[in-house]
Amino acid sequence: MQRRKTQWGLPLVLIALTFLSTFYVGAAQVLERPPSSIEDLASGWVFSIPLMAILLAHEFGHFFAGMYHRIDVSPPYFIPVPFFLLGTLGAVIQMRERVRSRNALLDIGAAGPLCGMFIALPVVVYGIATSPVQPLPEAEYFVEGRSILYLGILYLLKGPIPEGYDVFLTPTALAGWAGLLITMINLLPFGQLDGGHVAYALLGPRQNRVSQIVLRLLPFVAVIIGAAYAVPSYLQGVRGDRLTYDAAAGMHWLVWAVVLWLLTRATGPDHPPTEPTELSPRRHIVGWLTLSLFILLFMPSWIRMQ
Repeated sequence: MQRRKTQWGLPLVLIALTFLSTFYVGAAQVLERPPSSIEDLASGWVFSIPLMAILLAHEFGHFFAGMYHRIDVSPPYFIPVPFFLLGTLGAVIQMRERVRSRNALLDIGAAGPLCGMFIALPVVVYGIATSPVQPLPEAEYFVEGRSILYLGILYLLKGPIPEGYDVFLTPTALAGWAGLLITMINLLPFGQLDGGHVAYALLGPRQNRVSQIVLRLLPFVAVIIGAAYAVPSYLQGVRGDRLTYDAAAGMHWLVWAVVLWLLTRATGPDHPPTEPTELSPRRHIVGWLTLSLFILLFMPSWIRMQ
């Protein structure tokens, strides 16, 4: 079969536009207002550069793993969104032919999150180390999702946080946190997400059943998380908007369930099959370690109003 010629024009334009949109969002964080000049826009580098480094490492991890196995993969197509919290909705990359072996599928699926984490971890550590601990404001504010790994880094770098105080993230710390969130989302063992590729390489066609279970569980996860935040607040006498915010803490998982359901309608419910080849012992270890990252990175609530 003749391999398609890779066209880099549109991907490079989208990368450039995503740099621009993340610079814009980063500058708005630094200045606490929309940037109005080139000098203002340039101040957004403290957010844009680390975030784009994480995303580029993730996407080109997939791309170069595909090239190594001679699989026809597309360049990454980034999605710039200058009015979104992060300035981008990430990127998509397409495997334009069936992956022939489970070894290749695992390498391609795992390369993205592992390469992204290689950049995200030092960004998070530096970002949190340089983020101030300040009194909580009286006005409403956003609280970022916190995973086991993230909480561990917070504790090691800042120690116990006094009551009434919290760590307020710098733009660089927010970029690193976003890298952890994006990795977590992609490691969900579902369909053709990165976690789905890795799980299919490990489990074979049994992974299709796992994907169905994951999709059915996500709405319940959303409800349980909302209840875990709302019930204690209600018992403490919290009412009104604050109680509503707590009850909606898990809503991101419900939205993600809808997105994944729509994807299954477009691409089919099952993962594309590979040839019946054996997975090497070393890749078994890498695969399970990669999936275990989901547990370390799991954020019950991605971001919520406090």
